[in-house]
Amino acid sequence: MAVIDPSARVDPEAQLADDVEVGAFSVIGPDVEIGAGTRIGPHVVISGHTRIGRDNRIFQFCSVGEEPQHRGYKGEPTRVEIGDGNTIREFCSIHRGTLFDQGVTRIGHHNLLMAYVHIAHDCVLGDGITMANGASLAGHVNLADHCILAGFAMVHQFTQVGTLAYLGYSTGVTRDVPAFVRCSGYTAQPHGINSVGMRRRGYTEEDVRSVKQAYRTVYRAKLLFDTARETLAPLAEANPAADIFLASLNRSKRGIIR
Repeated sequence: MAVIDPSARVDPEAQLADDVEVGAFSVIGPDVEIGAGTRIGPHVVISGHTRIGRDNRIFQFCSVGEEPQHRGYKGEPTRVEIGDGNTIREFCSIHRGTLFDQGVTRIGHHNLLMAYVHIAHDCVLGDGITMANGASLAGHVNLADHCILAGFAMVHQFTQVGTLAYLGYSTGVTRDVPAFVRCSGYTAQPHGINSVGMRRRGYTEEDVRSVKQAYRTVYRAKLLFDTARETLAPLAEANPAADIFLASLNRSKRGIIR
């Protein structure tokens, strides 16, 4: 049976696995589902149609599944879905989706959201992402696997951040960030590739060289964007990391940082 502090308020309709822990003064609503091994700290509010997977740790004073900050939201039963093994630190806020998108804010597995992180409505996060203190996402943002957002990085709505991209401290992102690219400043400017992160994630030296070549083609060769993508096609066919880089360019709808 779930271990619930006597001061907590858990709606009888909520579905909690037998070994879930709920800390003092936390509030869990009727449409919440929490998987095995998850620990909820004190003073946490989990509301709305929210599903949380296994082995997550949610620290004190977090708000998960609350109504989106959107003028067009009219109380529709939109959702938050959180995977397994995530760490969500103090004062994080994660808002549910809207009908202006797919109606769900989705967070994958094994992500680290440090204190005061904000995830707005309709965002989609992959796996293994790190968001440092105060980093914030506006609505409809897509973060690919293993990207890193340093403290107070801010991402504009409808923006995509590619696999293993790195956003420096207080970076302001208003255009898409390609996979593996490091950027900083306001507005964000590219500063090479995240070769350290690539090696840590098991990419080979050939992968690193190929992505560096792809980066130079886009950012140093003074080619038009479409011409650069066409030029990268043979490299992408020959190397999987370069293919990830090119795929992130092809998905871009707002244009990439330049």
